[in-house]
Amino acid sequence: MKIKEQTITLDSLRFYAYHGAEPQEAIVGAWYTVDISIRADATDAILNDNLSGTINYAKVTEIIKQQMQIRSALLEHVAGRIADALLNGFPAINSLTVKVCKQNPPVCAPCAASGFSLTVER
Repeated sequence: MKIKEQTITLDSLRFYAYHGAEPQEAIVGAWYTVDISIRADATDAILNDNLSGTINYAKVTEIIKQQMQIRSALLEHVAGRIADALLNGFPAINSLTVKVCKQNPPVCAPCAASGFSLTVER
């Protein structure tokens, strides 16, 4: 078997947080979703069914949860902090994409979500 690409994903993680540029958003809060796509070498996990040979999803989720609890005015800043924390926490990560979306954002038209996506490399 020739492995071409390895990607770990966590989709639609849900958090209640208080991000936003408007003062009211710091009081009311909103639901957010976070999607993560991590590229890392998980060959040991593939071949040997070994957790230490991959990225631990539970630990990734805990780092994201910690970052979501820190208030920011902008989703861009939240995404950047998440990406930085994951790269610092997992040396095996080669690159990752993080997408942060605010559900029902305060805009002047019906909108299911607004979001920001960031891809970074080591």
